[in-house]
Amino acid sequence: MSQYVIKRIEDISGVPCPCGEAFRILTGEDNDTLSVHVVNISKDSKPHYHKRLSETYYVIEGEGEIELDGIRRRIKPGTVIYIPPGTVHRAIGNLKILNIVVPPFDPEDEHQVS
Repeated sequence: MSQYVIKRIEDISGVPCPCGEAFRILTGEDNDTLSVHVVNISKDSKPHYHKRLSETYYVIEGEGEIELDGIRRRIKPGTVIYIPPGTVHRAIGNLKILNIVVPPFDPEDEHQVS
């Protein structure tokens, strides 16, 4: 039998991340499959990559750009971006995204690029 999890963003505190501020709603403490974050992207987000994690961004609010291995593309609400491990990435602009991370997010696998 599987164990379900129900959480509310109102009950989660935001934490700083290279992209801005992350609300890590569903984490590895909740399950072994994935994590779910709502992220408020700041204009000065930092390029970074993950060795093991893949991320899927879904843009909820705002318009801006996604930079993937140095290539920029315009993004707006309704855009989905799959980011495989090893891809140097950052979102640019004032955005709110839903971020689905597989396997669950591990802060030890977040590597900033200068």
